[in-house]
Amino acid sequence: MPSAPSYLSGTTETPLLGETLGACLDRTARDHPHGAALISRHQDIRWTWRELHERAERVACGLLRMGLGVGDRVGIWAPNCAEWLLMQLGAAKAGVILVTINPAYRRSEVETALNKVACKALVLAASFKSSDYLAIINDLAPELAGSAVGALRSARLPHLCTVIRLGRGQTPGMAPFDALLAPPEAVEQERLAAIAATLQFDDPVNILFTSGTTGEPKGATLTHHNIVNNAYFTGVALGFTEHDRVCIPLPLYHVFGMVAGNLACLMHGATIVYPSEGFDAQGVLEAIHAERCTTLYGVPTMFIAELAHPEFARYDLTSLRTGIMGGSPCPVEVMRQVAERMHLPAMMIGYGMTETSPVSFQTALCDPFERRVSTVGRVHPHLEIKIVDSEGRIVLRNQPGELCVRGYSVMRGYWHDAEKTAEVIDASRWMRTGDLATIDEEGYCKIVGRSKDVVIRGGENIYPREVEEFLHRHPQVQDVQCVGVPDVKFGEVVCACIIPKPGARINETDLRAFCEGEIAHYKVPTYFSFVKDFPMTVTGKIQKFVLRKEMEARFNVRTEVET
Repeated sequence: MPSAPSYLSGTTETPLLGETLGACLDRTARDHPHGAALISRHQDIRWTWRELHERAERVACGLLRMGLGVGDRVGIWAPNCAEWLLMQLGAAKAGVILVTINPAYRRSEVETALNKVACKALVLAASFKSSDYLAIINDLAPELAGSAVGALRSARLPHLCTVIRLGRGQTPGMAPFDALLAPPEAVEQERLAAIAATLQFDDPVNILFTSGTTGEPKGATLTHHNIVNNAYFTGVALGFTEHDRVCIPLPLYHVFGMVAGNLACLMHGATIVYPSEGFDAQGVLEAIHAERCTTLYGVPTMFIAELAHPEFARYDLTSLRTGIMGGSPCPVEVMRQVAERMHLPAMMIGYGMTETSPVSFQTALCDPFERRVSTVGRVHPHLEIKIVDSEGRIVLRNQPGELCVRGYSVMRGYWHDAEKTAEVIDASRWMRTGDLATIDEEGYCKIVGRSKDVVIRGGENIYPREVEEFLHRHPQVQDVQCVGVPDVKFGEVVCACIIPKPGARINETDLRAFCEGEIAHYKVPTYFSFVKDFPMTVTGKIQKFVLRKEMEARFNVRTEVET
């Protein structure tokens, strides 16, 4: 019997929700007024859904009071905090588009982001890690210090009028965040209600910058419909109820944290738990232990750090029941350790991207363990997927090709960039992900790599993840990433970058012997490099293009023609 084509659609009896984010918040606050909505441990904040709703409406009125209107853009440049969530919900209620800015951005990146989408206002923290946000914004807009609040006229940031700072300090030209929390007058509440009646679920609600690590960032524009439904169905797959407590160490500027994290909780009345303002393995373990969290999110590097923490054994993690590991390919061995040592046998894998709001595939609670450690599950409800070859033709099941997604979750496009949008979304609204994948006969998807990460050694295609999965089995390997580097004879060969486990004694000879007879000779890495860490984005994604350049320099290999 011939194999079926690699095309699937996610079926369900549950219809899509035709609601704005503000309407969803209203409903949750009405249904669970006294339920725990937010626990921000580093701020000692605990709010019920009624309290969160009241504060979000105050922020919405505050934004309108400061001169922002429906469709205007406001940036948020801050680490994880309660105010971030208030901006997410308050802006949505006011019809203002929230622009999420990476906390790791520096001066030129912030300037580009603010100008690209014409931000009218910016909410920022004073600093985070090694970044002094106040100094950066004052350097970009020296006019700020002499401006009245809301009256900035900057040469380099011509659209920016209002800057709002978090924290207790005061800065010339900036409004304190507390100004947004002033009790609204009756006329302001009436205006907010009038705006709510005009908002449509297809209106844009968020702009998130993507691909900034490999080129100029593009502003993925998401609608209420995109994120409300994706958050809802993600929570359904996790079995969320108002009794769940969800530990979110992911950065909120990223779609994984703000949609699958914050909004999945909102859609089901579950509790949002922020362990710290940025990822800290001990902070995560303490939050689970103290708050009896039932759910844990993260990317593989976060789980690896938690498992490797020297005080791991003293924390009680038995309250955990499920969670999502996503953001980048998840090593099978790491998933096994998470299931066994972190009491998470129902840990799930999720797959998605910023442009698809984000989740497109997710494993299920009822899936066999082997499926949950070796695939990214099956397609989400109401979405279509196909796997295509280099000419755009659908391939047969179990054959690799580029994964494409279509449906409610696909972004409107990149903000005011029709050319870049057309490069990834075709006339039939198929979103090209750039990821290589296979679909088996039962509909489970495996991500085999990025199309640009495939190593072609003498005509043989090598998928780095396959080699990484194998090397993860070595008992003294904590983490591994494989990249392709130039080679005179074969054109390209594999370089394996290894982080050994603490105290491990391991060398290249050991690893070559481990590979011998177990994987095809052409897949055995030509180079092994032992490193302390990997270059990563703030979300914990490995920057393979940076790693590749580092390895080219380390082993003194270059392409014949430098570009």
